[in-house]
Amino acid sequence: MNGKLRITALLAVLAVLAVLAVLALLLLPLAGTAAADGPTVGLSKSQAGTGGSITVGGSGWRPHALLMMLICGQATPSRGVIGGTNSCANSDGRAVTTDAKGSFSKGLPVAEPPVPCPCVVHVATVEGTKAQADAVFQVAGHAVEPLPAEPSGGQLSVLTDTRLDGSSGLLTWFGAPPARTLVFTVGNAGTSAIKNPVFQLGTSHGVFAPQWEDQEWRGTLAPGKKAQIKLPVELTAGAHGDYTVSLRYGGKVLAEQPWGVGRPWGVTLFWLLVCVVVPAALFRAGMAIVDRVRPRRAGGLRHRGLHLPELALRMPKFGPKAAQEPPSNPTLPWFTPDSDPGTAGRLSAPHHDDSPTSPTTPTRKGPP
Repeated sequence: MNGKLRITALLAVLAVLAVLAVLALLLLPLAGTAAADGPTVGLSKSQAGTGGSITVGGSGWRPHALLMMLICGQATPSRGVIGGTNSCANSDGRAVTTDAKGSFSKGLPVAEPPVPCPCVVHVATVEGTKAQADAVFQVAGHAVEPLPAEPSGGQLSVLTDTRLDGSSGLLTWFGAPPARTLVFTVGNAGTSAIKNPVFQLGTSHGVFAPQWEDQEWRGTLAPGKKAQIKLPVELTAGAHGDYTVSLRYGGKVLAEQPWGVGRPWGVTLFWLLVCVVVPAALFRAGMAIVDRVRPRRAGGLRHRGLHLPELALRMPKFGPKAAQEPPSNPTLPWFTPDSDPGTAGRLSAPHHDDSPTSPTTPTRKGPP
């Protein structure tokens, strides 16, 4: 009897172990998926000196994504890069493109960042959806200082996606500074109220570091409350291309918003008109000066045409006086004055001789 009980207990224990093994097998893929969710970064060395190099690898990134690898100071994976890319060795960074599976591996030269450590290798996407990851790294021989203290009490966090409101007008088309309004919603996750928080807005073009500008929001945000904040953003005159607007508070970048600025074609059109109109005006002015200083030719004629008095002499006259003049009988070119039929009677009129003693003078009669 005791043997049967032992066998039954042993079978029960084996059944429980089998169930636990099956549950473990089912949960392991889920745990692996959760761990692989999101981009990751790994380093071949955790410490190296200036002049050396390390191999940076990663997985979980977007396929065929362009990434930028930088060594940054004053940063930890939990707090991120506090000073943004201004805290990184930008000139020694490297770009890499992920493969079809979202993985990469590439060498990175070791360089000292412009600020003290703790340091990280910061990997972030260059374009498209923003993604980033950090890995702890120590630059041998570089200064190490504690991170700036986090603001006590209130803690702001962005609750919604940022957006840029506004549009470009006619003046922007002619080179005026483009302006927008950055709109976002923040919440106070701390234990004390935040009064008149000062944000930092930065605009960057391409791979250049953003230029930060302080923007104060007037108001008080109680713990657990949220508020919509609108901050003005303005670029320089004539700016165009792809820009990125960054929002920072307490030394930490909260959000980034891309901004595509169109080219001010009005400026191009203006310069094209200047290049056409100004030479044409100068040419006409020069021709007018040449026409004035050029000497006249003989007969009162200029090079470019007849003199007006000469034209007036050659033009026929029309007027009441000319209409009242009686028509004249012009002499035809094939008749001589003596043989003109219109004047033959008058020119060959009979000559009366009063002398009766002229027997040889014939007598002619005029026409009846």
